[in-house]
Amino acid sequence: MLERVDRLIAWAKGHQGRKLIRFTAVSAVSTAVSVVVIALVYGLKIIKGEVEATLIGNIIGAVPSYSLNRRWTWGKTGRSHVRKELLPFWTMAVLGIAFSMVGASYAKSVVHSHHWSHLLNTGIVDGANLISFAVFWVLKLIVFNRIFHVNERAEIEEHIIGEESTRAVKN
Repeated sequence: MLERVDRLIAWAKGHQGRKLIRFTAVSAVSTAVSVVVIALVYGLKIIKGEVEATLIGNIIGAVPSYSLNRRWTWGKTGRSHVRKELLPFWTMAVLGIAFSMVGASYAKSVVHSHHWSHLLNTGIVDGANLISFAVFWVLKLIVFNRIFHVNERAEIEEHIIGEESTRAVKN
């Protein structure tokens, strides 16, 4: 058991592990942003429609997702490349938002077929959004990893050199 934990820790410290952890953290941030926005705009009845509130929440959540993933997860700086970065990201974001619209439509049918409190309805709308994001997340990971893929060999060598430098300083 300890050997598995040690291997997991070693993997998490490696190039792919760090990238996956960062992607997951960014996904958590952008999902939290969308959930909060949906809860506010739908819960406070600023936007009365379940689908419309979900659309607005997910569009707003996509903005920090692009910026954080580009800079932190994949280490890109400078101007974004329209064809190689912006277009694929927003294509995937629109697909994800469309997928969440399916969840929002289902939530709308559930909400309108029952006479529950608005607070419970808000939870159902947010829950449908969370489930939609969870289903779509793995696909985004695979595609975004290819979009922002720089030079994996150079990145791995850079990581190894960084580890060797750290060890040399400690000794």
